[in-house]
Amino acid sequence: MSIQKDGKLNQIGTVTADHVAAEAGVSRWTVNRAFRQEASISAKSRKKVMEAAEKLGYVPDLLASSLRSERSNLVAVLVDDFANPHKLVMMERLTRILRKHGWDTLLVNMLGEADTSAALLSASQRRVDAAILIGIQFNEEVLATALGAQRVRKLIIFARDSENPNTISICCDDVGAMTAIADYVLNKGYRKPLFLAGPQTESAHLKRKDTFLELWRQNRGDLPASISVPFYDPLLAYERTADYLASHDRSDYPDVVVCENDALAMGAIDAIRFRFGLRVPQDIAVTGFDDVPQAASPNYRLTTYRQPISAMAEALVEVLKGNNDPAHLCGFLGEMIVRESA
Repeated sequence: MSIQKDGKLNQIGTVTADHVAAEAGVSRWTVNRAFRQEASISAKSRKKVMEAAEKLGYVPDLLASSLRSERSNLVAVLVDDFANPHKLVMMERLTRILRKHGWDTLLVNMLGEADTSAALLSASQRRVDAAILIGIQFNEEVLATALGAQRVRKLIIFARDSENPNTISICCDDVGAMTAIADYVLNKGYRKPLFLAGPQTESAHLKRKDTFLELWRQNRGDLPASISVPFYDPLLAYERTADYLASHDRSDYPDVVVCENDALAMGAIDAIRFRFGLRVPQDIAVTGFDDVPQAASPNYRLTTYRQPISAMAEALVEVLKGNNDPAHLCGFLGEMIVRESA
């Protein structure tokens, strides 16, 4: 494609940076810098380049640019556990903030624990700057294999704490968060809690169950009952809660169900109400964790703990830029959101 004197284009090839440079009256070097997020270029020059690029329909070759530099400005986000509504909240917030700072995302749906290694390999073949794991179906062996094979430059575990020293964890302070929930439950006068936990993974895990049980033991002298489900699925939580209540006399029912996240809490509320005809919170109260959009609906009005996802996502961007100390990324604190469920 060439540019005529009247500004029109001849269809003889692909629009290049040279065409944009000629249209904008700048150098090719200036055009290249205009499309780099952190390049030093005046706002006026960038505006001229972008206007010319839009007029000519120019799109920079991102692959060629990444080959010329150490950064592709592309990250892979590997996700599983889509039954958990908080995954969608995290992905929306994370991808929006990454995009704001110049990173695009490659979404990889992990099909199961056995697929994690293949998913990481697929991501690495696209020269991503980092792989971000948001899920539960990966273990220490998978992480070690991926890191040992140098399949990704940075392996970031988002919203969970990983014990692998070669990964970077960005997560909420579960101990601080569960301390806030335990204090709330204790101050409200509940006496017989049941803790409903999710999958107890080995490598990247949450500390919510252990923290709550220990805090309760320290304050009340006894250890609360606990149950768990293999996935953060409201339907599984419904069935597990129903099974527990069905196996106990009414006099032995908990007065509050403390749930590891909102997906489990919503399933527990449905079981309490619709399987047993009980009231929430008058008969059994329920607390959650995450504050997903459904938590505020009239169906649940869930008392929960809101994670600071935006702050965590901004910290992840700083990690990608190389500006953050990975040792201090699991201390984020959110806030209690008090509604009618407890």
